[in-house]
Amino acid sequence: MERILPATDENIKKGAKILKEGGLVAFPTETVYGLGANVFLPEAVARIFEVKGRPRFDPLIVHISRHGMVSRLFREIPPLAEMLMEKFWPGPLTLVLPKKEEVPDIVTAGLSTVAVRMPAHPVALKLIDWADVPVAAPSANRFGHLSPTQAEEVALDLGEGVDLILDGGKTEIGVESTIIMIEEGKVFLLRPGGLSIEEIEKWVGKIETPPSSPKVLSPGTLKKHYAPRIPLYLFEGKIEELLLCDLSGIAIVSPFPIADSREEIKVLSEKEDIREVASNLFSVLRELEEGPFRAIISLTVEEKGLGRAIMDRLKRASSGYVKVQDRKLIV
Repeated sequence: MERILPATDENIKKGAKILKEGGLVAFPTETVYGLGANVFLPEAVARIFEVKGRPRFDPLIVHISRHGMVSRLFREIPPLAEMLMEKFWPGPLTLVLPKKEEVPDIVTAGLSTVAVRMPAHPVALKLIDWADVPVAAPSANRFGHLSPTQAEEVALDLGEGVDLILDGGKTEIGVESTIIMIEEGKVFLLRPGGLSIEEIEKWVGKIETPPSSPKVLSPGTLKKHYAPRIPLYLFEGKIEELLLCDLSGIAIVSPFPIADSREEIKVLSEKEDIREVASNLFSVLRELEEGPFRAIISLTVEEKGLGRAIMDRLKRASSGYVKVQDRKLIV
């Protein structure tokens, strides 16, 4: 596909020009590939929603390349936010704070806050820096589908809707950023992600659950999201019991190696590395949805550290849990 170009400096400069002129550029970050538009051009941002099939009530994350850009987005920056920026940017942490009037409402879904992060990827940083404008960029996929971790997956999902796809190879982390909101000196978790809650809490103390709201406060928080095109179920029981069932037409995803080598079992990390599990999760699910399977069953991981983000994605992608009874699967 001609729109996929290697992320050379020359091609990144092409991408920066496209962004300045109101086009859409897909680019790699350390988490997943993003679909970017100039944040201050509402017509360009509207194209993101159209190309993705994304509802307008779902706000976008704005990406920056240097700390000085936040003054164009945030109305005020409390000391707690300053400290987190110093500690974790660039990196997979998104901060939600009151926005300036100049930030178009289409970016924030009409909210008075805006979500901002600085990605830790040289291609993303160069692109944004050379465009010299903050870039609104959700994941570069059809809305609700699995997030892309490779350039080819962007092309498969979005086709000719993107003006340029910069190929920077497979992304490192594989799940989206952690999103927190700071309000009146408190820190609220809106979405777990590539930066563990435990790491953030070392610096800010206990992170709280946000109060209920009729509005979507951040991206990636809808009940059904990140889903493959075939049903995905979760299993928490003993793997030995599951493997005794009739699994014809069903693929099994296991985070770590198990004592069974049948082809329909996909292991996310042979090294039992939770970071590799996260990195491979979406790409393996994409592979399986294209295969000869009618459903996927995924084993679970412990909900701590990066495992919290992995389970958040699996739960939102799934159609529920399965159990085993008398060697039969019960949904």
